[in-house]
Amino acid sequence: MSLAIKFGTDGWRGQIAEDYTFANVRRCAQGFAAYLYQYGYQGEWVVVGFDKRFLSEYFAAAVAEVLAANGLRVYLTQSATPTPVIAYSVVNKQAMGAVNITASHNPATDNGFKVRNQHGGAIDPDGLKEIESLIPPNEESVKRLRLEAGISEGSIVLFDPTIAYIEQLNNLLDLDPIRQAGLNVLVDPMWGNGSGWFPRLLNGGSTQIYEIHNERNPLYPEMSRPEPIPPNVDVGLYTTVARSADVLIITDGDADRVGIGDENGSFIDQLRVFGLLAYYLLEIRGQRGPIVKTLSTTNMLNKLGKIYGVPVYDTGVGFKYVAPKMLETNAMIGGEESGGYAFRNHVPERDGILAGLLFLDFMVKTGKKPSQLVDLLFEKVGAHYYDRIDTRFEGDRLVRERMILQANPKTLGGLAVTGLDTTDGYKFSLDDGGWLLIRFSGTEPIIRVYTETTHGDRVQAILADGLKMTGLD
Repeated sequence: MSLAIKFGTDGWRGQIAEDYTFANVRRCAQGFAAYLYQYGYQGEWVVVGFDKRFLSEYFAAAVAEVLAANGLRVYLTQSATPTPVIAYSVVNKQAMGAVNITASHNPATDNGFKVRNQHGGAIDPDGLKEIESLIPPNEESVKRLRLEAGISEGSIVLFDPTIAYIEQLNNLLDLDPIRQAGLNVLVDPMWGNGSGWFPRLLNGGSTQIYEIHNERNPLYPEMSRPEPIPPNVDVGLYTTVARSADVLIITDGDADRVGIGDENGSFIDQLRVFGLLAYYLLEIRGQRGPIVKTLSTTNMLNKLGKIYGVPVYDTGVGFKYVAPKMLETNAMIGGEESGGYAFRNHVPERDGILAGLLFLDFMVKTGKKPSQLVDLLFEKVGAHYYDRIDTRFEGDRLVRERMILQANPKTLGGLAVTGLDTTDGYKFSLDDGGWLLIRFSGTEPIIRVYTETTHGDRVQAILADGLKMTGLD
């Protein structure tokens, strides 16, 4: 019996050779082709790109073959390409969507099949369910045109998406002040698609860019996975101090997410980075407009919204919720707890490269080091502390969910519980304005327990109480 493919946050991810096989990838491509046909996009263009994982370029070619056989035309990237570059290519090429072969931050054993709409953003949950329903039960009904034949007849076109994307970056931000600032910047692209981008964009002035982990290595040595959070970034943080760098910029495996390390080799968590980027846009660049955030990220944004008079919208977790809300509201910035941030006048997609450049511009415009920028933010909104625990579980998820609801806590970590939001998981509001969120991963058998609080000494106690509710303490 064929695998029943289920789409998660952005599409489908699986273990290479176990369930992520060429046959199943082709089935997904057939389902996406049927979805596009359903909306009258026969003969239209689709962008197909890939990351540096094992066999990714061959899986991408397989997708291109299926789409072309179904009467669609395909722009296939010539080499491994960052997710935001693929997303921008959709708009630049006036395509009707994209398929991206990547498992983003997952372990080396995995790969993925991500889909994007004509805006370059995530397809909404209803659209994902529709694509899933159109995936054929086996490969017998999958159409296929050999890659060489598709290239020969012009239905598959190999292209370089980097030039147009760089032009877009230059429209959004003047890079020359960063080039001439004399910064010492360390970049960790985590063996992934972000390799070479910051040197390419910023070389030529007094700022020095040095990269680590910048070759292709799908085993991801010195980290458990290419996710820009500790302990995966520990080598980069150590190297920051060893090289006396002013800042560490980290991009994940497909370069749609960013992590930041300060000049002291300390990691700046994703919630603080989101707050810093929003503060930069509001205060330094004088922008105004809505902020869209998932419910798993920082309440510092709500405080900034009140200070600057801009609305803040909360969504479920994942850019399949953030992207549509950004388009609906013409949001200034949108983001999530995982370190993915998107910006107005660009594409409604996470862009780790642009986010890293904006952070560098924040440093240049203020003349401050990263740790000083955090102090600046806290002067505005007060200190906030965050942490997260990810725990694998076995058995029925519903059993765990019942345990959480039956717990009905009155306090967590000694702070009073003031409310419960079940929009996406179980988010308990705390009386200091903080929160605890318990949520099940959409791609792995993992329970995530997150908290943000203004009490740094309560973080671990809050997480421990949250984990206890799941029965996994």
